[in-house]
Amino acid sequence: MMIKAIAQILFCVCWCIPSLASVLDNDSTVKVHRIQEVTVEAKRLRNAVISAKPLQIMNKDEIEMLGVTNIADAMKKFAGTNVKDYGGIGGMKTVSIRNLGAHHTAVSYDGLTISNTQAGQIDLGRYSLDNVQSLSLAIGETQDIMQTARHIASAGVLSIETERPHFAEGQSNAFRFKMKGGSFGLANPSLRYWQKVSSNTSLAVNGDYMRADGMYPFTLVNGRKKTSEKRHNTDIYTLRGETNLYHNIKGGELNVKAYWFYSERGLPGTVILYNNISRERLWDEDFFTQATFKKRFNGQWQLSASMKYAHTWNKYEDTDVKYQDGRLTEINRQNEYYASASIGWEPLKHLSFALAEDLAYNNLLSSIDNNQEPQRYTSLTALTAKYANRRLNATASVVGTFITEDVKTGNRPEDRKRLSPTLSASYRLLSSEALYVRAMYKGTFRVPTFNDMYYERVGTKNLRPEKANEYNIGLTWQGKPFGFTKYISLTVDGYYNDVKDKIVAIPTMYVWKMSNYGKVRMYGVNAALETEIPLPSRMAINLSANYSLQECLDVTSKSDLSYKSQVPYTPKNTGNGALVVRSPWVNIGYSVTACGERYALKQNTAEYRLKGFWEHNITASHEFVLRKCRINLQGTIANLTNEQYDIIRYYPMPGRNWNLTVQITNI
Repeated sequence: MMIKAIAQILFCVCWCIPSLASVLDNDSTVKVHRIQEVTVEAKRLRNAVISAKPLQIMNKDEIEMLGVTNIADAMKKFAGTNVKDYGGIGGMKTVSIRNLGAHHTAVSYDGLTISNTQAGQIDLGRYSLDNVQSLSLAIGETQDIMQTARHIASAGVLSIETERPHFAEGQSNAFRFKMKGGSFGLANPSLRYWQKVSSNTSLAVNGDYMRADGMYPFTLVNGRKKTSEKRHNTDIYTLRGETNLYHNIKGGELNVKAYWFYSERGLPGTVILYNNISRERLWDEDFFTQATFKKRFNGQWQLSASMKYAHTWNKYEDTDVKYQDGRLTEINRQNEYYASASIGWEPLKHLSFALAEDLAYNNLLSSIDNNQEPQRYTSLTALTAKYANRRLNATASVVGTFITEDVKTGNRPEDRKRLSPTLSASYRLLSSEALYVRAMYKGTFRVPTFNDMYYERVGTKNLRPEKANEYNIGLTWQGKPFGFTKYISLTVDGYYNDVKDKIVAIPTMYVWKMSNYGKVRMYGVNAALETEIPLPSRMAINLSANYSLQECLDVTSKSDLSYKSQVPYTPKNTGNGALVVRSPWVNIGYSVTACGERYALKQNTAEYRLKGFWEHNITASHEFVLRKCRINLQGTIANLTNEQYDIIRYYPMPGRNWNLTVQITNI
């Protein structure tokens, strides 16, 4: 009825305009008065301010302005994240949200979660920033109720969104060539091609190659003696290719993706005293293809459906006399078949519901002895209700999990069943001011990985899932208190998390075994500030800063010496700041990351203390047009003060290093 009424109004307006024009032409008594122009301005509120759950976003422009070279470095600039980096370009990089553990963080690539059932955590070093449109980190899950059940079931979601093809008027294709080179033998060419197949269909193809020897210098401290050393066995080369097909249909869209990655790298290992020798090698190959279909049928119903197949292969090799044949080789293969469907219903203007169902099958094939070839069947069902008006935004959801497994030999573990609720709300305190208060509770759990349960002589089949509870309360505000600023945005959140049945490695008589043992409680505050200051001559300054104060305490047992000690690798104080100066001539970006003291083991003693560090980065870029090409030149110096530090003990990070990038895009 509403659509019919609007159509009738439009018909009447269109019919009346010619008649009115005829009257104006023929009636000389009608006078035309020119009304003074009125400019209407509205400040767009940032998603981080209005979101009921803590949300941080870094878009493509911010990534480029700050000279961020990989996803792990970008995550270090988000409040409440703990990035574990094993050093160098080829070192593994994982992210934990508010110290719940990397296993609790879902990494989403264009809407679908990347999985690793074998290890349970995602190496961010495998994914490039070259084609990324935005990175967002949500505590809990995103505000969109039309998301997969996997997202809703996770403690937090890191979303990687790639850039979609866009064309200037009259343009049917676009290409971009980028060449990056820098310290430690870095060479990284990449190529992107976009093609408009039709008015509703476009194709994007991306590929890149990267190699580096990674032999960066560091200072080895042994008591009072200091020596200059170089990191060894740090070489890496990678190949990456991705193809995307985008097709728009009436009221919806279909997106299809194919992704392939291959790498070979040395694993540098730890540096203890003067032992800097490592002969470990790792080969990885990942492939996945996914398709997503979205359609809105009318004003009340919408559908989102996805399918994905992923195959992962890795080979680990170590050469050492301690092995029977002088060499250890392990090969693992993972397969996943995954399907997800979400149905959304909006019966009233401010009220909506969504039902999501995810089904997954995972298996693991391994060359290790006594491989049990586990298979896992997973069902996730999520029901979500959302109410949103001009001042209140409230969401409630519940996720039902059912997991069953089969093994080739031996007894299979018990089935796992659980209901996990989430409640969140954001309320605008003043109608005339963008001041919000928000609160959230979320219950999640992470299922033991295949390595936790089946790895030779270490795995334990009867492990219980880790159970985590998240509580958050925050205050957000955006306004323009000063005339010289475009806006100021401020968010402050306090949180409390607790983890029960934490899965840890416990030493037994001869070997370590995985057990449910640990209990961890986390308290913290995250604060973020952002502003933009316009300047004359098309110049502007962007400022941002965030700070985290956190206590992550081991409360497993009062009799333990580590009772109420800070969990390893958890600093109490972290923060970062960024300054970007934009001008028609050159753009300059500066960022600093600060990390306080932390401990390498559960015992918080001076022997295991890791000192804090400050890392300064600076970048400059300039863009100009040459004939039919847009050329962007950028140079970055990282760790400007050449500070030496470890994120993981005995894995020294690179000192001062640089990179230069040339980007050519057709126009």
